[in-house]
Amino acid sequence: MMVIVGGCGSQTTKAPATKDNSIKIGGSSTMAPVIAKCADDFTEKFHTWKKVNDRLPDEPIVIFVATGGSGFGVKSAMNNTVDMGLVSRDVKEAEKAKLTNHTLYTLGYDALTIAVNPQNPVLTVKPDITNDEIKKIFSGEIKTWNQLDPNLPNRPIVLAIRDLGGGASQVFDELIMKGTPIAKEAVQLPSMGALAGKVMDNADAIGYVSVGLVEQNKGKIGVLSVEGIQPTTENIASGKYKIARPLIVIAKATPDDREQQFLNYLQSEKGVKALSSMGFVPVQAK
Repeated sequence: MMVIVGGCGSQTTKAPATKDNSIKIGGSSTMAPVIAKCADDFTEKFHTWKKVNDRLPDEPIVIFVATGGSGFGVKSAMNNTVDMGLVSRDVKEAEKAKLTNHTLYTLGYDALTIAVNPQNPVLTVKPDITNDEIKKIFSGEIKTWNQLDPNLPNRPIVLAIRDLGGGASQVFDELIMKGTPIAKEAVQLPSMGALAGKVMDNADAIGYVSVGLVEQNKGKIGVLSVEGIQPTTENIASGKYKIARPLIVIAKATPDDREQQFLNYLQSEKGVKALSSMGFVPVQAK
């Protein structure tokens, strides 16, 4: 699935009939909103490529940003159906071997929080959880809240997870599940935004929600600490909070002038500020 989420290209402006000079970006549903915000800010500031750099043509800036998951981001970069792929997990060695004509830019880091509905009493009864307890919950060994703690209600735990194409599901498997299958009752969501929405809508839901989405929905999502560590910016940057992942842009090894200008913007002070404002940890904070 590929869904356009933002960027100036989302204005459904028709591409030029003779030559398409737009920049196409796609992949991680976690990264797409922040990249789209940068695209909007970039376009609003400069309007035309000539105003970005006098060597560039006097043409409107058009940047499409689409979501589809980290797997989509990698594959689309490989086959050049996008100019830049978005990936919110480590890029595998086998994938890197097929990306020899590309460069990977790590913009920052995200953490997967163990997130629950703010109405769930677990936030006060048992605000800290262990890795083993998380694994037992998501594997289905712990099925009700009072099996996690006898002071919690005897209600079924509703598991909310990303589909297998999402970078989050792969990171969660590597760092927590370590190959143990997720319970078949788990509800698979097509994007990190949809996963966060499930947690916000269901009082008994639990899911691994991006810290960026938690920040963007303040008061609507509760977060448990893990092994005594809270997913704060400081703890993510220092590596104390372990359920974390990189936010990567895959670009051509030799981008054209327009692509290079936008890459420069993503790594500039304004790009870093946009990343921070949406709850992520810029690479500079590491």
